[in-house]
Amino acid sequence: QWRAERETTLKASRAELLAQLRSLGISEVTAEYEGYGDSGNAEDVTVQPVEVQLPEPLTTEVGDFAWSLAYHHHPGFENNEGGYGELTWALETDKIDVSHSNRFIETDTTEHEGL
Repeated sequence: QWRAERETTLKASRAELLAQLRSLGISEVTAEYEGYGDSGNAEDVTVQPVEVQLPEPLTTEVGDFAWSLAYHHHPGFENNEGGYGELTWALETDKIDVSHSNRFIETDTTEHEGL
């Protein structure tokens, strides 16, 4: 149920943002995000063409959307060593690509008993 509710919210946010961004003449949005130690957020939001300046509230909305979409596909990635990624949204085709990486610590243990 949580997943279905999140999908509904994401679809609504996506449609609203798509209309707003297109009306500004934006063709592509890129948002970088990062999370670790139980927290995280969108780090950077850029648009194409670069001449267009996003209003700060819209930049925040796009970053929140990117974070929510990443979390939807990788729930809990911000825990422990965390993860990071980049969302690229081609607005003309309404296609979103997400490149996501998880961090982890690897341990190799060897035990010798009764030597």
